[in-house]
Amino acid sequence: MADDRVRPARPHHKLTDDGRRMREVLTYSRRGSRFTPRQAEAWDAYAERWWVPDEVVDDPGFSLAGLFGRDAPLVVEIGSGIGESTVALAAARPDHDVVAFEVWRPGVADTLGRIGEAGLDNVRLLSVDAVWSVEHLIAPGSLAGLWVFFPDPWHKKKHHKRRLVTPSFAALAASRLAPGAEWRLATDWADYAEQMVEVLDAEPLLEGGRVERWAERPVTKFERKGLAKDREITDLRYVRRRDDG
Repeated sequence: MADDRVRPARPHHKLTDDGRRMREVLTYSRRGSRFTPRQAEAWDAYAERWWVPDEVVDDPGFSLAGLFGRDAPLVVEIGSGIGESTVALAAARPDHDVVAFEVWRPGVADTLGRIGEAGLDNVRLLSVDAVWSVEHLIAPGSLAGLWVFFPDPWHKKKHHKRRLVTPSFAALAASRLAPGAEWRLATDWADYAEQMVEVLDAEPLLEGGRVERWAERPVTKFERKGLAKDREITDLRYVRRRDDG
């Protein structure tokens, strides 16, 4: 979704009227960026090819579809981590393009290495704010799918406002899904699962709920840690209504 207008400032770039950086409630925090030797090797080999530098999205002519040089159904993943699910699901969908959002650079580097090992060319990675991007880079009714696996639970109650799945984001994301397109989610935090269900059930453009574990989604390192702590894994599947409710 691109036009000739200048896009609104991305998070971390918004300023108050007197020039100070605006304080914002974000759904993520930027962790350490130190690479292991293997991650550094993957970054050097593949970042220029498959990772999109942050400032590139500010170009009024930028579009996600333009990253791939073809016209194909687009799937977005928010919080791709080290790319285990990203690569497995993208490899099973060579006729789809996948844009994965991840702000943790070592995780991006891991994902780049996995993409290279799998020989894929239908995945691109961005490290800009995903909520901003869904609003400003994706046209309404255009997404073929949305994946949100194990988003940060922000488990302290005072931090719940930073959770990704809120009524406002649910409305935004639902509006970007094509009719009949899926939104797949998973979490290992019971209270977040309950919040997700409450929020998504209340969104009039969506229908769905709890489902059995999605067989296509690989058991990741992160998920195994949750299981080792006896946390129950909840999978959710919601679909954009074809009749808009």
